[in-house]
Order: sequence, then C-alpha cells, then structure tokens
Amino acid sequence: MSQIAFQDAYPDDFSHCYGCGKNNPMGHQLKSYWEGEETVATFTPNEEHTALPGFVYGGLLASLIDCHGTGSASAAAYKADGRPLGSEPALRFVTGNLNVDFLAPTPLGVPLQLRGTIREVKEKKVIVDITIYANDKACVKGTVIAVKMPASMLPSA
Repeated sequence: MSQIAFQDAYPDDFSHCYGCGKNNPMGHQLKSYWEGEETVATFTPNEEHTALPGFVYGGLLASLIDCHGTGSASAAAYKADGRPLGSEPALRFVTGNLNVDFLAPTPLGVPLQLRGTIREVKEKKVIVDITIYANDKACVKGTVIAVKMPASMLPSA
C-alpha cells in the first residue's frame, strides 16, 4: 500500500507498543490502513503463537484487536478533525475497554485479516468494531472503546 500505516505516523515517543510499535523490534509490528471506510491490517501468526497444535492463542488475537482498534481510533480522530495523519498535536488513544468474542478456532500459519468499522468518534472516545478473518472465515469479533491518552501517560508527564 502506498499510504502510511496509522502506527507509523505515531511520534517516536508513542511507538513502543508490543503489538504495533515501530520502535519495538520484538513486537508484532501490526500495521493498519484505511480501505474505503474500513480499517484493515494483516498478521500471520507463527508457531510461537500456538494455543493447541494448529491453532492460534486467544491472547494474541485479543492483542491484535486491541492494537488495530487503538490505531484505527487515532486515524478516525485525525479524519474527524480534518487533519493529516501524524500532524501535531498527536492524537493518540489507549484502550478503555476491550471486548472479544471467539467465533471459531483460528488456524495457525495463515494470514489473518483484521477489518475495522468506526462506530463512534467523539473528542475523547472512539469506538471501533473489528472482525478477524482466517481463510475468509470470521473467527473473532471484538469492540475497542479507545480513549484519548491521558496526560499522565505522556512522556513529558
């Protein structure tokens, strides 16, 4: 994709997340993008992400929904403000609530596609609904209520 990933637009001080931080080489490096009105990301789980042989650990799936949700929230807030992604001051969100429903066992070793829909955008809160697909089958659904990062979490606080 020619557009920048939401997470790559975060300032360096906000780019250490295990799930999506560009400054965390040991993390998942999840990258989220706009595709029309939806947000999308792809992640292929490896053997270390095993729950049972052949299937993905549920905690990984929840973390993917979490990071795709907060990244999507940030992008939606910029869009609602009519601002370019990554412009200052940074619009960074953290998880206020994460709800995950496991619909079917998720196979290991195939690309997972995350598709997000922005349900609500307010100044301090964004709600994102996300579905994870494996081989075009919905395996996991989740909702992230993302809240604007509190000042106490800012690097200079």
